[in-house]
Amino acid sequence: MGESESVKGYRAGFVSLVGRPNVGKSTLMNAMLGVRLSIATPKPQTTRNRILGVRTVEDRGQLVFLDTPGIHRIRRGRRLNRAMVDEAVRAIRETEVCAFVVEAKSLVQRPGQPLWGEDADIAEQIAAAGVTCILVVNKVDQLRGRAQLLPALAALGEDSRFIAIVPVSALKGDNVGHLEGVLLDQLPEAGPLFPEDTLTDRAERFFAAEMIREQVLLQTDREVPYSVAVEVELFSENPRDGALEIQALIHVERESQKGIVIGRGGQRLKAIGTAARARLEAFFGQHVRLELLVRVQADWADRPQDLSRFGYEEAP
Repeated sequence: MGESESVKGYRAGFVSLVGRPNVGKSTLMNAMLGVRLSIATPKPQTTRNRILGVRTVEDRGQLVFLDTPGIHRIRRGRRLNRAMVDEAVRAIRETEVCAFVVEAKSLVQRPGQPLWGEDADIAEQIAAAGVTCILVVNKVDQLRGRAQLLPALAALGEDSRFIAIVPVSALKGDNVGHLEGVLLDQLPEAGPLFPEDTLTDRAERFFAAEMIREQVLLQTDREVPYSVAVEVELFSENPRDGALEIQALIHVERESQKGIVIGRGGQRLKAIGTAARARLEAFFGQHVRLELLVRVQADWADRPQDLSRFGYEEAP
């Protein structure tokens, strides 16, 4: 489109997706994009980085989403937790519109005061930043009946901090199209910020590491998922047969965790590799040869140099 056409009637801008851990922010961005870009698991704090996803709506506009780590109260949390929360709070200040994602079940617990605890804290942070805010009530499919939500929605309707309140089910795609329109309407008139075929600004190696980490999260429990970082050492296409060759290190903090990830006779690591390979092949659209190794990197989640190496903090 020409320069004059690019602005007239066309809207573009950044939309931060913020909220507590495990409220469905990543699932929502994937639903909006129509692509499974961000990893999503039932475990809290799955998202550790700010992930950009671009949704271009032909002749209408461009939504540049920032999927963020869950904001939570930190008392004596590890340095990694502080870095994750700082990343999410920065995203609020750097976007034109904030989509504040909450769980429907949380709202109905206290219909007279639907935003409480960490949700109330996050609402205050958004208001203090002066950012246009859309309240997104996710997981409405988990309610016994939608009527349960009506008292909470009525109370929230009196809250001037929210331009609009949109109930959705990101998992099932319910009302996601309507949310897209609501968000677009709040963006400024501007030409596209990225080429129309852009999906993200992240490198392919980043998503390879994330998809491997996703399988570790899904196939381990207790403290292991929160003590794992994945580092891709080799990411290249074999010139002979076109296969994508990936070698990655799975870092854990203790020897006991290494044993859990590898499993008896190497069976768990093999299962992680098999599932990760299938996910990688679906995402990249080509055959993948994947090699995984597990290494102990003691207390990496509290060490600035390791957090920088794994992409969770700026280099000191």
